[in-house]
Amino acid sequence: MNSRILSIPEVGSFFLFGPRQTGKTTLVRSRYPGAWYVNLLFEETFFRYSSEPGLFRRQAFEQITRQKIETIIIDEVQRIPELLNDVQALIDTNPNVRFVLTGSSARKLKRKGTNLLAGRAVERRLFPYVQQEMGDGFSLDAVLRFGSLPGIFGKDPETAKDMLSAYVNTYLREEIRQEGLVRALGAFSRFLDIAASQNSELVSFSDMARECGTSSHTIKSYYEILEDTMIAFPLQAWSKSPRKRMVAHPRYYFFDLGVVNALNRMLSADPDPKIRGKLFETFVITEIHRHLHYSRSEARLFFWRTSGGAEVDLVIEKHGRLVAACEIKSSRVIDGSDLSGLKSFKEDNPDTPCYLTYNTDLPYEINGVRILPWTMLIKEIAVFF
Repeated sequence: MNSRILSIPEVGSFFLFGPRQTGKTTLVRSRYPGAWYVNLLFEETFFRYSSEPGLFRRQAFEQITRQKIETIIIDEVQRIPELLNDVQALIDTNPNVRFVLTGSSARKLKRKGTNLLAGRAVERRLFPYVQQEMGDGFSLDAVLRFGSLPGIFGKDPETAKDMLSAYVNTYLREEIRQEGLVRALGAFSRFLDIAASQNSELVSFSDMARECGTSSHTIKSYYEILEDTMIAFPLQAWSKSPRKRMVAHPRYYFFDLGVVNALNRMLSADPDPKIRGKLFETFVITEIHRHLHYSRSEARLFFWRTSGGAEVDLVIEKHGRLVAACEIKSSRVIDGSDLSGLKSFKEDNPDTPCYLTYNTDLPYEINGVRILPWTMLIKEIAVFF
């Protein structure tokens, strides 16, 4: 198993959220080999605990008192949110017992007022591999095509294609419906295809609504599902006014490039320069997004855009102040036009460090902008996390 950089709490109970197949079960079972393990994905287990309230609490009490179990793992806990009431009672009466609660969707837990064990369990998130977790097996070309889901990383191309197609068709389309998150599967499927085609681009809910033949309210709710299931995350346009951030068009980034390419039916194609540029931008931004979560930073990510159309792909805000700006290019040659967005940014923010990262080997500087290989970027900007 590849080593993960996520820091798991040394003591106490915790939630571990992450999309399916990011390695949550593998991680927690390897860390706690003697734990009592309950998997709510198993239909027999799901129906047993759903139909008999109190059964889990009685069985857990037996494991704690008779078997002397110190760690209990509940996989996909969002499938039966009511179990968290029993978990709270067990934590309160057995403070030395650790509960590890994994889930691929926080929606049922957070949007229905579910007991989230306030003060009793912290939250962590797990993502597909970052570059350093892939070690010597890392290949940028392979990741840009097949992504970095642990169960797919390192597989041969045909196997990776089959597994990604199954992930998209079985989980993203069917299981989200089965979980009760959407009712009109056809409309949601059309939305998924369009959302994937617009990955990393500005999103207009009203424009997408016309394309999908539904309302902008429905499109917004579909994007909320992608956020809640951690399939995609938004970058808002930076503004000093929080209200203006809310009304500006966001950009959405899917959590894994293999999933994006599967939805776009591009797993077998060699991407043209424009598409490769979008994939490379998503790769860099998702890497930074993952590291930001793993470091439990208070910094936030935005993009920067003026009314005249000048843009910077990524800016980092911390404690209300912009601390870094970064432009992302997939080419191996940089010219003046590549720096135009940062030049405009520096006019308004002269003291904010600026970076341009691209597919090069050596760093240098142009007009106060650090030009960095993408492999060096995260180490340089980590000081701002």
